[in-house]
Amino acid sequence: MTRYPRDMRGYGPQTPDPKWPGGAKIALQIVVNYEEGGENNILHGDAASEAFLSEIVGAAQWPGQRHWNMESIYEYGARAGFWRLHRLFGEFGIPITVYGVAGALARSPEQVRAMQDADWEIASHGLKWIEYKDAEPEAERADMAEAIRLHTEVTGERPVGWYTGRCSVNTVDLASEEGGFAYIADTYDDDLPYWRRHQGRDQLIVPYTLDCNDMRFATPQGFNSGDQFFAYLKDTFDALYAEGQGGAAKMMSVGLHCRLVGRPGRVMALRRFLEYAASKPDVWFARRIDIARHWHDAHPPQHFDRPSQMDRVAFVAAYGGIFEHSPWIAERAFELELGPAHDSAVGLHNALARMFRSASHAERLGVLTAHPDLAGKLAQAGRLTAESTAEQAGAGLDLLTDEERAAFVALNTAYTQKHGFPFIIAVRDHDKASIRAAFDRRIGNDTQTEFDEACRQVERIAELRLAELLP
Repeated sequence: MTRYPRDMRGYGPQTPDPKWPGGAKIALQIVVNYEEGGENNILHGDAASEAFLSEIVGAAQWPGQRHWNMESIYEYGARAGFWRLHRLFGEFGIPITVYGVAGALARSPEQVRAMQDADWEIASHGLKWIEYKDAEPEAERADMAEAIRLHTEVTGERPVGWYTGRCSVNTVDLASEEGGFAYIADTYDDDLPYWRRHQGRDQLIVPYTLDCNDMRFATPQGFNSGDQFFAYLKDTFDALYAEGQGGAAKMMSVGLHCRLVGRPGRVMALRRFLEYAASKPDVWFARRIDIARHWHDAHPPQHFDRPSQMDRVAFVAAYGGIFEHSPWIAERAFELELGPAHDSAVGLHNALARMFRSASHAERLGVLTAHPDLAGKLAQAGRLTAESTAEQAGAGLDLLTDEERAAFVALNTAYTQKHGFPFIIAVRDHDKASIRAAFDRRIGNDTQTEFDEACRQVERIAELRLAELLP
C-alpha cells in the first residue's frame, strides 16, 4: 500500500462557520515580523552576510564579511520603521501579533517593552535566520528549544505561537512534538485555522500568508508602489468580506516587516488599508493567539476513523459491502495511493469506483448480478443486506400491494432474462412511481446500454452509502 501525506482536500466545498466573535464577517490579523538583529551576519556567528528582503536589488551573501549597506537597511527597521508602525497601530487601536526572532528580540529591549506595553502578542520566529531545508531533525529541535529559552528569558513569557519561515519538511512535526504551542503558522494552505494530528496529538494550525505581505516590495515579482500594495490588500479584504456576508467567513492575514512597510513611501498605503477595513462593520481585528483560542473553544478537534489510516482488515470490514457483496473492490482500493483527500465520502467513493471501473467485464458483471431484484423474493424472505433492505424500504418497496408486487416480479423476470443481470437503480434517488417508470423505460434498451447504465447506478448506490458513513 502507498499513503500520500499531503492534504489536498482541507475543508472541502463547504467551509465551517468560524463563529467569529460578535458575528464578524472576517477576522483580520496583522503580523509584524521583527527580524532586525536576527538576520545573517558574521557578528551573529553566521558564515556570511544577509541577502534576503532588503532594498538592495540582486543582493548576494558575502562569505566571511559584513555587508555594511545590508546591515544599515535592517537597522532602519529597528531604529525608525518599528516606531512608525507602533505609532500607527496605536492610533487605530489594532491588536498585533509579532513574529519575533529570538536573537533580534534580545538585541532590542526598548522595542520589546513597547510591544508588551501595547499588549501585542509576541510569537516566536525562531532562534535566528537559518535555512532549515537540509537540517537534521535533532539540530532543528535543539534550535527550537534554544529559541524558546531565549524568548522566555527576554520577554518573561514563553511563546505560544510558532513560525519558522525558512522551515524544513520536519518543522511542523517538531513544533507539534514540542507540545507547548497553541498554534503553528508554518503553512500557507488555507483561509481558516485547522487541526492537524501528529503522533496522537492534535495541533492547531493558523496559516500565514506570503501574498498579503510587504515582502513583495523586495521580490522580483512584487509590489513596486504603495498603491499596488493597497489595491491588493483591499481586493483580498473585499473578496473575503463578501464570502463572510454570504455565510462563509474567513481569516485574512497581513504580513509586515519594519524595514519594508516602515518606510514613509509605503506606510501610507498601509494606513489607507487600515482606514478602509476599520470603516466596515463586523470586522474582528485580532491577534493570532486570539484566533487560536477562539478556535480551541469553538471548534475543538473532531475524530473519526479515517480510511487512509486504517489497516487492511478494518478497511475491508468497513467498506467491503459498499459495492454489493464485492469486498474485492475495497481490497484493491486499499492498495491505492490513499491520503487525506480520500477520508471523505466523495474521496473514498472515487477510490472504490476506480477499482470497479478498471475491473474486467466479468468482474463488473459479477457485481451487477450480486444485486438483488427490486421487491423480489429475497426481500420478501428478509434475506437482503442491511443496506439494500433500508434502501428498498426508503422507496416504499416494502409496502407494495399484491398487484404492484406481481408487476415488479414480472418486470424483474423479463429484464433478467433479456440482459443477464437484475434491474439496478439507486432507489434513494426515487420513489415507487419513478422506479416503476424507469423500469418501464429501460427494459426496452439493448444489453450494452443497460450494462453501462447499471454500472452507473451501482456507483451511485455506493456514493449514497458512503455519504452516511463519512463527511
